[in-house]
Amino acid sequence: MQSDVAWSRLRELILDGTYPPGARLTETDVAAALEMSRTPVREALRALTADGLVRPAGRGVVVVALEASALEDAYQVRAALEALTAELAATRQGEGRIAPADLVSLRDVADATADATARGRMAEAVGLNRRFHRRIAELAGNAVALHTLERVWDQIQVSTLRSLAPPSRPAHVSSQHEQLLAAIIEARPQDAAAIARAHVLDTRAVTHSKDGFT
Repeated sequence: MQSDVAWSRLRELILDGTYPPGARLTETDVAAALEMSRTPVREALRALTADGLVRPAGRGVVVVALEASALEDAYQVRAALEALTAELAATRQGEGRIAPADLVSLRDVADATADATARGRMAEAVGLNRRFHRRIAELAGNAVALHTLERVWDQIQVSTLRSLAPPSRPAHVSSQHEQLLAAIIEARPQDAAAIARAHVLDTRAVTHSKDGFT
């Protein structure tokens, strides 16, 4: 559907900072930018409002950044859900329900993330980092958790985009990814959950000091 296309394209423009927090968007302006009619754009803006990425403002919407307390809440929810999905992925691995090719794919993303992080390629590193965590959520096999995480990830990404910088300890970030990957491959659910939770909370602390990425 055209509204889905409009939603996807506009969401990406918000997530990559083309439309930063505080930017005001109108149906007319967005329709012109996307070269689409106003009807699918109107539906896309409604969906993005429900997603928490924009809020109504006059005849348009404004891109939203979470306030400090709400951002803290978002990280707590993310930590809990990523602990759950890591635990579920490790459990499914122990039950033989994850294909070896999927684990190879997860390994490849972890390696690519580590390389981009070490080289300070922030835009690439952010995208790969999210792909790594999303892949774990997909392997967990819980659609509700994945859908909720997508919304939380989006809100955190928009809210922290301006403060992103190469991590001061890229080896630490990569080490946590390696530990998480190992816990899943070796089917250690409790360890996977603990590592995932600690990783998110470390990220929260680093992001608050404006020295890392989400």
